[in-house]
Parts: sequence; C-alpha cells; structure tokens
Amino acid sequence: MPTPKLKSSATSSQNSKVIVRRKKPVTVRSAYSEAEREEIFRRFSIQRPEPKGELEHSNPFTLVVAVALSAQATDAGVNKATRALFRIADTPEKMLALGEERVRDYIKTIGLYRNKAKNVIALSQMLVDAFGGVVPQTREELVMLPGVGRKTANVVLSMAFGQATMAVDTHIFRIANRIRLAPGKTTDEVEERLMKVVPQHYLYHAHHWLILHGRYTCKARKPECERCVIADICKSPEKTWDVPAPLVELPPQVIGEAVE
Repeated sequence: MPTPKLKSSATSSQNSKVIVRRKKPVTVRSAYSEAEREEIFRRFSIQRPEPKGELEHSNPFTLVVAVALSAQATDAGVNKATRALFRIADTPEKMLALGEERVRDYIKTIGLYRNKAKNVIALSQMLVDAFGGVVPQTREELVMLPGVGRKTANVVLSMAFGQATMAVDTHIFRIANRIRLAPGKTTDEVEERLMKVVPQHYLYHAHHWLILHGRYTCKARKPECERCVIADICKSPEKTWDVPAPLVELPPQVIGEAVE
C-alpha cells in the first residue's frame, strides 16, 4: 500500500500564516530642500519670535473649550462669545453648574452653537468624572472628550502643556498644499509630513507661524505675495511676486483683536 503523501511542514506553515496588512508610512514630500526649509522657518522666527494662538483663555480648561468652539468659526468670533462665559465658568465644575441652556445663551453667536453647548457640558462632565476635573496631558485622553478631535488636542498639548505638535487647521492645510511644503490629501497626511519636514529646532512654534502666515499674508482668496518674507523661496504655482518683503520683527500680537 503506497504511503500517503504528507504536506510538508513548510507548506503547512505557509498555509497557516496570518496576513497582517500594515499601514503604509506616509511618504515625505516637499518641494523644498533641507536648506530651504531651514531658511523659511528662520525668517518666520525673526518676523514673529514668540507667536501666540489668538484664542483668549485663562487655563487649560478654557483653552479646550475655546478650541472646541472654534470649529467653523473665527477666533475673533469665539473670543467675543467666551469673554463673559469664562468670567463665570472657568472650570468644569462651574460650567456644569451653569448648565447647557445658559451655555447656549452665551455662545449663540457662534455657528453650530446648540451642538457645541451640548459638547461643552459633556466634556466638562467627563473631565470631572474621569479626570478629577483636570485636563489630561496626552492626545489619547484628550480626544476621548466630546467635541475634541485631533486638531483640538494638538492645540491644547502645544499651548497649555508646551509640547511640540502640529495642529492642522484650514490655514495650515491650505498653506502646506499651496506652497508645496508638505502636500497631502488629508489633515493627517499633512500633519505627519510637516512633523518630518519642519526643522526640529523650529517645530514648537511652527504651527503658529504657518497659521499666522496663512491668516494674514498667504490668504485664502488672494495671497498677498508682495508682503511675504519667503516670496523668493516660495514654490507655489499661485505666486505673483518673487521679491521678499523686508525681514523685520512685527509688532506684538494683540490677542482678541484679530481680524480674519
């Protein structure tokens, strides 16, 4: 009787392999050399040595609330709505005591205010229940809060806790693609690429420099290239000027008075 043919151990092993699809790393893409990227951020650092976010806040909690409210709204609009709110509710406990209906009354000039008021109360409740009323200092915990996404978490980590993050808002997404510094199809792609192409020693302030550049110079409708300090380096197809503006330090920012 012929001996039955057994499958080799190699074949068995091969058939029993579990295929694990790993996420492909985002390719680092930039139209600029390392030296050019260094020069871009060197100039930004001279123009604005200490850039600041333009949302008014007094502590990590009011910052979380302000950034969450700023979705699809201007910083100036949020500041107008939150000045009175934060005077009486600058902790999760005080916000909960105020209640959703009264929070709505304070922020009704902001877009999507009903849903945002609900999120403010819900995130305040979670902070009290899960974190002892203290804003957590990790992205993983921050994004657990209602109404807090990755961008909001990155802003809080940077502005409240001094961590080098890249909060990709509409300005940064537009700038990264328009000038081809770190183009990407999604905010996550742009964030990952910027974290790799921005010189490490400039990373802490980089997101503020890019936001302010997009807000006041490289504007959405029409970039003001003649006012741009990197006009000679810029590789944007939309560029209309190639002589850099004088590299001088700008007047200190006046938080709360920004016009967008």
